[in-house]
Amino acid sequence: MPDFPPKKDVLIVEDDMIISMVLEQMIEKVGYHVLDKATTGKKAIELALKLSPDIILMDIQLKGEIDGISAMQEIRKSSTVPVIYITGNSDQYYRSRAKKTNYIDYLVKPIQMEDLKASIRKVATDHPL
Repeated sequence: MPDFPPKKDVLIVEDDMIISMVLEQMIEKVGYHVLDKATTGKKAIELALKLSPDIILMDIQLKGEIDGISAMQEIRKSSTVPVIYITGNSDQYYRSRAKKTNYIDYLVKPIQMEDLKASIRKVATDHPL
């Protein structure tokens, strides 16, 4: 029996293209599918509502005027999609703001494959297909 349920669709929201590519490779290694990628909060909202991903990997600091937490607050108005924050900022202010979006996990960069796997397992446990 595989570690993870079959092919969940993931939306990656990350404005650093190298980190975005690394996340995509990690997602594919666990057997999931990257639906799309966004670099801004505005694009993240648009794609999340249009594509209905099973999981969102969300950076907090994004290009543009909408950060990842604000984007998730907007997405939450019409979706309960599980979100895993991946951020370079471990500041308590951001963590407490993020908590209001009911996140699955809050990972601080640089993240390791095992950390991401553990977070995805939480999604699979808490939100089975």
